[in-house]
Amino acid sequence: MDPIYVTKTFLPPRAEFDAWLDRVYGSHVLTNNGPVHKELEETLRTRFNVAHLRLMTNGTLAIQLALRMLGVKGKVITTPFSYVATTSAILWEGCEPVFVDIDPRTCCIDPDLIEAAITPDTTAILATHVYGIPCDVEAIDRIAKKHGLKVIYDAAHAFDVTYKGKSILAFGDASTLSFHATKLFHTVEGGAVVHHTDEDDKALRFLRSFGHIGDEHYTLGMNAKMSEVHAAMGMAVLPHMDALLKERETLSLRYVEGLPSICTRPSVPSGTGYNHAYYPIILPSADLRSALVEGLVAQSIVPRRYFYPSLNKLPYVHAVPCAHSEDMAERVVCLPLYNGLPREHQDRVIAAVRGIVDRA
Repeated sequence: MDPIYVTKTFLPPRAEFDAWLDRVYGSHVLTNNGPVHKELEETLRTRFNVAHLRLMTNGTLAIQLALRMLGVKGKVITTPFSYVATTSAILWEGCEPVFVDIDPRTCCIDPDLIEAAITPDTTAILATHVYGIPCDVEAIDRIAKKHGLKVIYDAAHAFDVTYKGKSILAFGDASTLSFHATKLFHTVEGGAVVHHTDEDDKALRFLRSFGHIGDEHYTLGMNAKMSEVHAAMGMAVLPHMDALLKERETLSLRYVEGLPSICTRPSVPSGTGYNHAYYPIILPSADLRSALVEGLVAQSIVPRRYFYPSLNKLPYVHAVPCAHSEDMAERVVCLPLYNGLPREHQDRVIAAVRGIVDRA
């Protein structure tokens, strides 16, 4: 029995990727803001209709440089329900993550709890659009303006997501994207920072490229540039995105129709143009989640506990209780969802879930 994994990277037709590689070979430019890199940057900026977009080596460095670009220091209010890179980036930048619990309906940070966590040392809010589901950007914007805080959104899951007719990347002072191979749109490894002012853009370009131009050194920087080869993969993948997004919507609908009602899902806010990046299900108990994962693996179906653990439980952070996040981390699991998932494989997943739940 062939194993069914939680995800599988989409690869464009080899001839299309090779055509972009031919351009790289022809230019003899492999990095340092080459022509393919520039084209991908501008194509994505136009697609999202944002003022500035800068490509990065990966999504983690994108968060780190967004924090540094905005001069974030001290305490950063953030979510405990995200991938560990969200917290890691805060710590690597010498800041202190302050965890605020989530809204269990959306799995995103609960804005009603943010103000109570603000102190004189708080300088920013870093929130995640979990599974591509938008945070309450309007409430977060009001709080940030009231207290003079910067807002960064970890939008690693939110490629092409819209809210009330606008790209979700238009909100906040900056948003970060991941183009890792497991993401909807990928460059094998990569990421981007979206931001809105010329001043921030100038700072970010220095931060991304060692902090200097020629012999003139302006600031402390690092090497966070995307290579031409990675950008070539992005340009080859991009023309397929509309079809890929439509296919994922169809696959998600089949899960909705086929899975038992006991498998609930996070709520997507009204006005959202959703990308169906993942298919998380929330079980009524940790015991049933455990039985489901064990039962699926026994049938060569490999789901993922995403996210686990709740980040406030990491051994190297200041522990604070976040009851909803901790509970969600015990009960949520993502089912296989990827472009090219065969119908018979999805039927296997649905039948296996139904069988395990019925026996529990």
